[in-house]
Amino acid sequence: MKNQIAMIKLIPIILLSIACSENENPKPNIPEPEPIKPKEYSFKATPSWADEFDYEGLPDPEKWGYDVGSQNNGWGNNELQYYTEADPDNVNVGDGVLTITALREDMEGLEYTSARLVSKGKGDFLYGRFEVRAKVPPGKGTWGAAWMLPTDWAYGDWPASGEIDILEHVGYDQDVVHISMHTQAYNHSIGTQKTATKKIQNATTEFHTYRVDWTPAYIKGFVDDNEMFHFDNEGKGFGVWPFDKKFHWLLNLAVGGDWGGQQGIDEEAFPAKMEVDYVRVYDLQE
Repeated sequence: MKNQIAMIKLIPIILLSIACSENENPKPNIPEPEPIKPKEYSFKATPSWADEFDYEGLPDPEKWGYDVGSQNNGWGNNELQYYTEADPDNVNVGDGVLTITALREDMEGLEYTSARLVSKGKGDFLYGRFEVRAKVPPGKGTWGAAWMLPTDWAYGDWPASGEIDILEHVGYDQDVVHISMHTQAYNHSIGTQKTATKKIQNATTEFHTYRVDWTPAYIKGFVDDNEMFHFDNEGKGFGVWPFDKKFHWLLNLAVGGDWGGQQGIDEEAFPAKMEVDYVRVYDLQE
């Protein structure tokens, strides 16, 4: 009987010891993935957020900020430009179009300047239809893009928290456009990125419409309303699908870099201009 009583007294101590041991090494609060139910989604007819660029001057500060700096600041893909802030030589709005201009000029030890607009903190989104109508520049060394990054990086640094590339074009491969997704499991650094590539007519001389439809179950990509990309949520968690957190827009024109500079840089291509007619976001239909 005494031994039974002693054991009963020890139980709370053992439980407390286990609890303390667990608290010393808390596990990340990442929920288990939920099964994905097949469904075709629709979107509202009117944009919930947009910039039609129907004004003059610098981009609307209520919608756009800037990433400022260069590869020397520890980010980028070994690109050669310095991104300026609200410099009308590198970014301006007029005649209904946003123009991002990459110039051959010295700044902060680099030979080129350009601009990288971001909607972070001004336009952050979870799911929806994301559409941009744009004209990309020709010329070796140019690398124009309209894309999205996570606002809070909830799952960790790139690529764990994801990347959505709505439009990419490198000048040495003229008129070939790319739509891509990057995750921990699928990304270009290990050669597993989910990408669709299409050659279209006159990407550098005419405006085309690029979009992704982002839903809980899939991301689809389109050029001029023709589907060219499809990526399903496999239901395996954030390593494959980190696209359950808010993302924001980026619009930029890079120079050179690991991809854009693979075949060198044509100095005669500068100044180079990427033009954007509009950016629109349509909410997921409830």
